[in-house]
Amino acid sequence: MAEVTFTRPEFRVRIDKELCQQCGRCAHQCGWGVHKMDEETGYPVPDSSKCGACHRCVTFCPAQAILVEKNPLAYKHSDSFSPDLRKAVWRQAETGGVLLAGMGNDKPYLRIFDHLLLDACQVTNPSIDPLREPMELRTFLGRKPDKIEVEYVPDGNGSKPKLKTEMDRLLQIETPIVFGGMSYGSVSLNVHRSLAMAAKELGTLMNTGEGGLHADLQPYQDNIVVQCASGRFGVHADYLNAGCAVEIKIGQGAKPGIGGHLPGEKINEEVSVTRMIPQGTDALSPAPHHDIYSIEDLRQLIYALKEATGYKPVSVKIAAVHNVAAIASGVVRAGADIVYLDGFRGGTGAAPTVIRDHVGIPIELAISVVDQRLRDEGIRNRASVIAAGGIRSSADVAKAIALGADACAIGSALLVALGCHLCQKCHTGSCSWGICTQKPELTRRLDPEWGAERIVNLVTAWSHELAEILGALGVNAVESLRGSHERLRSLGLDQQTQEILGVKPAGIGH
Repeated sequence: MAEVTFTRPEFRVRIDKELCQQCGRCAHQCGWGVHKMDEETGYPVPDSSKCGACHRCVTFCPAQAILVEKNPLAYKHSDSFSPDLRKAVWRQAETGGVLLAGMGNDKPYLRIFDHLLLDACQVTNPSIDPLREPMELRTFLGRKPDKIEVEYVPDGNGSKPKLKTEMDRLLQIETPIVFGGMSYGSVSLNVHRSLAMAAKELGTLMNTGEGGLHADLQPYQDNIVVQCASGRFGVHADYLNAGCAVEIKIGQGAKPGIGGHLPGEKINEEVSVTRMIPQGTDALSPAPHHDIYSIEDLRQLIYALKEATGYKPVSVKIAAVHNVAAIASGVVRAGADIVYLDGFRGGTGAAPTVIRDHVGIPIELAISVVDQRLRDEGIRNRASVIAAGGIRSSADVAKAIALGADACAIGSALLVALGCHLCQKCHTGSCSWGICTQKPELTRRLDPEWGAERIVNLVTAWSHELAEILGALGVNAVESLRGSHERLRSLGLDQQTQEILGVKPAGIGH
């Protein structure tokens, strides 16, 4: 029987020939080859089956002659089998393969952040004008002592206080927003350059992800966290010492419990040198670290990394799963300075859709239960908590901090700032915006200086909004919001979820 596909294009691409200038720019701009120029007519002929609605052609069409619209093809209604489920069955029946997708979980699960409201002050505790009064967003990440001791030492005019307590090395960031790990290979070098330049200007941190550190990023090492993942790609003594901290990646929110896979098509010469693997071979990360099978093993690796780096802070990244509180407790007791929590809406370059969409728990719940568990055990001060996986705005950052996070990590929002349109085809390596690709003709489309400027603008805007939120709450430091559940109220959440979050319903006072 001849090959037949039951799956129709998700989008339809239309060209208005009255407007079209026949310039061929659409064919040049599309990384997936949607547009082909007809030699006889001179007009582009689109292949809608290849379109992911990335809007690159729409953006750069000088005549605004291109329209991308949802395919209106109707399917008979079924509450059991949605059109998306039917298409998934058809694709797997045709290929026999695991379905892959990029970016984060897009299923219509409850978005808890959208059901949390922040409190405000008016009379007895007046609000603060953030434009005229200093608002402290500076955050210190790492292990804090149980208590602070001060001694007074003589100086020319009497005595002055001096800190007697010996402090562990802390990471200072000027805003409670850091950049999550996105590896070189999954994203282009120009993305990494943009992130590194922006992190330095903002006074925050960029995470390398598990792809090693390209030599071009060495000047930014004071603002870079290097990652040690299960594949150990690009991990060596110089790499570990190149950053201001080291992160051990145990799990990822988009794919808890499984490893990583970077297709060989993305392993060009520069990526192979950085990752220390052969060019063109698939980069496979095993699900477990083969030297970590217990908390004791994790402790050995944490202190091995500390010894290797002169006791720089060590972070441990874990996915948000049902027993995340117990895992986080073990991580802190193993000696980690930072616990990085990644919720099930975290982005990824590629993951099996069945894992991305159905495994893990929301970051909102993970923050609350981890913060409470560490407080109950009296070890909350031993590590900072970074929340990631579904942080979309400054409001999400403020709510995450109120639930108990010290800072938030963003990734997908940064890529959107660089032009990503969430077409979810990151794994193909043909990103038209030059973001998730290693093809030179595509990667050069992203100018690092332009990218850094956009990221700086985004985080600066969010930081200003955070200051506005703090002012409305009547506090002038982000530290005053941390773990303050009383400043949150829920709207439309069930009682059990409210109890897990430690949040009262809207309309209930102190």
